[in-house]
Amino acid sequence: MTKRLNVNAEIRAKEVRLIGPEGKQIGVVPLKMAIDAAKQLDLDLVEVAPQANPPVAKVMDYGKHLYEQERAEREARKQQRATGQKAIRLRPKIDDHDFATKVRQARKFLEAGHSVRVQVMFRRREMRRPELGTQLLDRLTEELGDVAQVEARSAMEGRFTTMVLAPRGGVATATRE
Repeated sequence: MTKRLNVNAEIRAKEVRLIGPEGKQIGVVPLKMAIDAAKQLDLDLVEVAPQANPPVAKVMDYGKHLYEQERAEREARKQQRATGQKAIRLRPKIDDHDFATKVRQARKFLEAGHSVRVQVMFRRREMRRPELGTQLLDRLTEELGDVAQVEARSAMEGRFTTMVLAPRGGVATATRE
């Protein structure tokens, strides 16, 4: 958010360096005269540089100025890409339908521009067969090959095997409208 500028009677200086509505510098004038000039043009006198000596004031439509600033901020927020990391957990004995659901969810995250950390969680006897987790991650990589690339892959760490997928460079990210 930008800070609010002093307008018309809120300006406390005795004289201001006046800038006209077209951006042309008029010179140092008394405050009363600058406010009258702005009123004649049916515009506002806005203090744009209060720290200057004398303060700089511009003749402009303040409402329009606020609207344009707000619109520029909105546009800047829209252009920011949310890049975070989402997590998906799988088990070695996952059913095909559940696996398809996880693939769909990972695809949605990747298309939105997020990276995805995939963890295969092992329990008790499943720990004896870590290759099942590796096969599952390979299958996931194959399914998401068109939208993702493997960024990092780890071997067994405790009860988990982890892989990080990043969106491919050519993938069009989803935009909100």
